[in-house]
Amino acid sequence: MRCPNQLFLTNKYFGMVLPNTWQYYSASTLNLSTITHRIIKISNSCHLDSSHCLVFNDEDKLGKRWMEFQGINNWDGLLDPLDDDLHGEILRYGEFVEAAYGCFDFDTSSATYATCRYPKRSMLMQCGLGRSGYKVVKNLHATCAVQMPRWIEKFPNLKSPQSSWIGYVAVCDDVDEIARLGRRDIVIAYRGTTTYSEWLENLRVTLTCLPDDMSPDENNKPMVQSGLLSMYTTKIEGQTPSLQETIREEIISILNNYSDEYSLSITITGHSLGAALATLTAYDVTTKFNNLPMVTVLSFGGPRVGNKSFRYQLEKNGTKVLRIVNSDDPITKVPGFVIDDDDVAHRGDAMVARLPSWLDKYMEDAPWVYAEVGKELKLSSKDSIRKGNVAKCHDLKTYLYLVNNFVSSSTCPLRATVRNYSFRLYLRNTI
Repeated sequence: MRCPNQLFLTNKYFGMVLPNTWQYYSASTLNLSTITHRIIKISNSCHLDSSHCLVFNDEDKLGKRWMEFQGINNWDGLLDPLDDDLHGEILRYGEFVEAAYGCFDFDTSSATYATCRYPKRSMLMQCGLGRSGYKVVKNLHATCAVQMPRWIEKFPNLKSPQSSWIGYVAVCDDVDEIARLGRRDIVIAYRGTTTYSEWLENLRVTLTCLPDDMSPDENNKPMVQSGLLSMYTTKIEGQTPSLQETIREEIISILNNYSDEYSLSITITGHSLGAALATLTAYDVTTKFNNLPMVTVLSFGGPRVGNKSFRYQLEKNGTKVLRIVNSDDPITKVPGFVIDDDDVAHRGDAMVARLPSWLDKYMEDAPWVYAEVGKELKLSSKDSIRKGNVAKCHDLKTYLYLVNNFVSSSTCPLRATVRNYSFRLYLRNTI
């Protein structure tokens, strides 16, 4: 549990606008005399006259406990209060998701709209992650099956390509970082919804059965959101492979290159639509491939993905899922609704219903009855954001802020001094 003298994660925008939100501390905020219970190591690359400084905590010994933080024990005892090292890991992976947004070309008037703005070799550096120890090895594209109406052509600002850059695969290749993490880590990071085509796919919320190659159990009927499955499996013949094909090819390459390494992990992360794609990706690769290393999903503000059979197969595959949820974010409570005694015990939203067991069994395969997956880290922005401001409640920056300052849901969810000053300034100057 972090003490009141914990260092603020900050930069000139209070750690929220720039992508380097977890490991760079403003030199002006360092007051080492207040840190009596922690051993802080400042890297040789740190210059106290510069704006940022890279800080590691030797005492945490992340490498020895990495499997705990990847969910080997379902994060039992680590979430409330939030473990310091897990706190840092969540924010670190959040940075990779921020990079997915930072690399995306949002300019609809540009000829490169909806593509990646940077080449693979400099992508992370351009987004402030040049010292992360990772290199990008594959760009990822998602293709929408829905057709935009023809009248859209009259409004250039509403154009929406069928296929868009949606994320990347990165491999940790730095010897020092591998030693610090305790293993070689592969990251798959996805951005959230940005194009009109993706929004239309998001509206296809009925559940649909997975294809045979994603449904190995004949007695089980895993179903996922129709639009999500479409974006994952649709391809343009002779032009763009499906996201699923690209992911599977890259997993084969990873296994060929690193299968002889004792410690290896695959971490799939994303925000919003990207969070849902991360969960579906984890399901797909753990169903398709045997002898995979540990596969973990860290999702930020993700909507629901599939039904109870989907969750059952995901758990059977050994996939670990940690959902970071803002209880004031309505996106995490859709689509459909949940009829599940296990979920009722852990959730208090009105979107979760309790029915008699006979009716529950009857409705399990209904096309609008979903099930929550994995473990939930529940946060709340109600003390910082005006009620009804859905955009700010759902924004990735809000999620990273809430994680950064979360202590415990039962005592002090946020450090009051930061909540009352820094976050207000962030809300005024950013979103």
